[in-house]
Amino acid sequence: MRFTTEQRLDDGVLEREFALGEIPGILWTPASASAPVPLILLGHPPLGLRKMYPRLVARARRAAADGFAAAAIELPGSGDRPRWAAVEQARADLRRALEAGEPVSDEIVDALVLPLVDRAVPETQAALDALLSLPEIGGPVGYSGGVISVGIRLAVVEPRIVAAGLFAGSFVPRAMFEEARQVTIPLHVLLQWDDEGNDRQAALDLFDAFGSPEKTLHANMGGHTGVPQFAGQDAAGFFARHLR
Repeated sequence: MRFTTEQRLDDGVLEREFALGEIPGILWTPASASAPVPLILLGHPPLGLRKMYPRLVARARRAAADGFAAAAIELPGSGDRPRWAAVEQARADLRRALEAGEPVSDEIVDALVLPLVDRAVPETQAALDALLSLPEIGGPVGYSGGVISVGIRLAVVEPRIVAAGLFAGSFVPRAMFEEARQVTIPLHVLLQWDDEGNDRQAALDLFDAFGSPEKTLHANMGGHTGVPQFAGQDAAGFFARHLR
């Protein structure tokens, strides 16, 4: 890991951009901490870190206020990373189906999501190796938001992640339902009831499939971008319970 920029935000949070090989990322740490702090990995949709920055930094500042570090890395094929022909084609197929008012086929969902999960999860684990080697970060680790299938896979394969806050707002391949049954860590799942890009029943079925003994579904009225402010407060409380 190589840090490339460093700045103090107006609330004292230290923001550092880094590169892990070809993968860009951002790390935020609290203004002051007397001991190594827990870490929240911030997931995000494949729109690029720059585009997502305002929302990511707001989430990171909330995490820092609660005494946690937060970090996000660029997803494969997004932002300034090299284009990914197969996923670009899947995105084009998805746009055509949505614009035509047609059902999104399992083949499109698989092509769109499964390769991303297969590549993004090992990269996230490599970033976690590097982040936990820093003296100011000591764990435990939580995962928050982003592509829900990435969160599912991480919850299954990464034992250092002890709790996850997931957003049921992205397409989920059928194969991921079997992986969901293997998840056992505490979960906080957010669902926008009128999400125009999400199959509500599929989201409910996915929640039912999770094997976690502790899982909570927070469903709010409104579309994909209409998440109420108090939903973030509820998620923060979830991580405070499980990372302290």
